[in-house]
Amino acid sequence: MFNLANNLTFLRIACIPLLVLLLYFPSKISCLIAMFIFIGASLTDLVDGIIARRYNLVTNMGKFLDPLADKLLVASALIMLVKLGWVEAWISITIVSREILVTGLRAIAADQGLVIAADKYGKLKTIVQTVALCPLILHYKWWGFDPNLLGQVLIYLALILTLFSGVNYLRNFYRKVLTN
Repeated sequence: MFNLANNLTFLRIACIPLLVLLLYFPSKISCLIAMFIFIGASLTDLVDGIIARRYNLVTNMGKFLDPLADKLLVASALIMLVKLGWVEAWISITIVSREILVTGLRAIAADQGLVIAADKYGKLKTIVQTVALCPLILHYKWWGFDPNLLGQVLIYLALILTLFSGVNYLRNFYRKVLTN
């Protein structure tokens, strides 16, 4: 149950309150630290998956907690960015709603012994979301560079990928679960 891969997932979850606290009191320095914490926490997702597969450390707890940790991290960042007025609420609602919907569809499929695996669009969505959130968290201008503008462009791209991959999951769910 407790192994290196799962401990990295717990670490990702443990980073969330610190991220929220730093964004609750935004400043140039707190946002810089928050961005690095977000990047580090996001990278644990990649590392824990590699470790779990390479060293045969895949557990049911890990299968449950890993995607949950990812969703909690992204949702927490988005909610704080809405609170700060740095991301529009409807964008965050759309992204978080898709995550909840896909999680629900996967749970229904799993209950029937079926797996709806992450596809290339879902993985691309995750990468673009993560990359978009970094400059949005950083927010303040650094050496004349406005990261917010880049973040705004990327969050809209992430939104498009979110919608596209969500529709793709619905289609896969229909084909695999509802037509069987």
